[in-house]
Amino acid sequence: MPFIKSSYRNDFYYGASKQLINRAKELRKQQTDAEKVLWNALRSHQFSGFKFRRQHPVKWFIADFYCHEVKLIIEVDGGIHATPDQSAYDVGRTAEIEEMGISLIRFTNEEILTNLEFVLKQIDKMIQLPTSPSPGGEGAGG
Repeated sequence: MPFIKSSYRNDFYYGASKQLINRAKELRKQQTDAEKVLWNALRSHQFSGFKFRRQHPVKWFIADFYCHEVKLIIEVDGGIHATPDQSAYDVGRTAEIEEMGISLIRFTNEEILTNLEFVLKQIDKMIQLPTSPSPGGEGAGG
C-alpha cells in the first residue's frame, strides 16, 4: 500500500517530505501559550464543525493550524514576524500558499491571548468566504 500513502501525502500535505511531516509531529509538543489557547478553541470539530489540524505540513513549510475542508491556514506570529526580513519572507510565503488555492490569516500571540473572541470572529469570516479569493483582497474589513 505504499502508493496510497504517497498519494495521500501528496494531496493532503501538498507533497511535503517525510522529514517535514516528522518535524511537524515534534513541534506539536512545543506549542506557545497563544497556540495552546487557539488550539483549545479549534480542536475536535468544535469551531463551526470544521476539523483543524495543528502544525500541519504543507509543501515545504509547517502551518500552525490548517483546515483542509475550507483550505485555510491560520498562522500565529510572535515578535520575530515584525522584523523586516521575516515580514518580507512571510509575504512571499503567503503568496505561494495562495497560489495553491489556500487562504491564510495571521494573528499575533497578543491578539490571541487578549482578544480570542475577535480572533475567532475573523476566522469565522474567512471560513464563510468563497473558496477562491476575489481579486483585490479578502474584504474581511475590521
